[in-house]
Amino acid sequence: MENKQRISFFPYDQMDAPMQTEMQRCATEGTPRPESSAIRAHAPNAFWAFANSWQDIFYNGVCEHSIKELCRVYISRTVKCEFCGNQRSEKASTEGLLEMKYDDLLNFESSDKYNDRQKAALAYAEAIAWRLDLDDAFWTRLHSHFSEPEIVELGCFIALTFGQQSWIRILNIDHQTYMGETTAGLVKK
Repeated sequence: MENKQRISFFPYDQMDAPMQTEMQRCATEGTPRPESSAIRAHAPNAFWAFANSWQDIFYNGVCEHSIKELCRVYISRTVKCEFCGNQRSEKASTEGLLEMKYDDLLNFESSDKYNDRQKAALAYAEAIAWRLDLDDAFWTRLHSHFSEPEIVELGCFIALTFGQQSWIRILNIDHQTYMGETTAGLVKK
């Protein structure tokens, strides 16, 4: 099977100033990477819907960013999106989320790398991704660690990232192929 990119990048020099500013933010914050944003730029409504949602519920919001970052990488591993899975949020890194925290994501329940709150969030991501049937004990667990606004935000974020990463995976894009000089958010090897 040929591994060629399926949708072209929208040219940076054809973007308006606000879109170029958003692309610069992607280049410095690491998630989303400029490559996926340059594809969304073909449809400015899709570009801004994603960019604004990402900013509002991933970078900001009521639930801590590092929890959402763990869920984002869990989803990327679940849908097998290596492009997304090999990215890290610069904000989460500066807040102390270390690379070793990602090691056991698919086996989070039995891992000693995650606290009970992180495990509850990852169980929520797992339930959404795998369409698990949930019982009262699941919801009691989730409510014991998160407020209802946090549960709503986390659910919306998991759904957004699950959809985007499922789509990005099939586009065959690579890192550093658009605004190539930027390494923000790439896994440090």
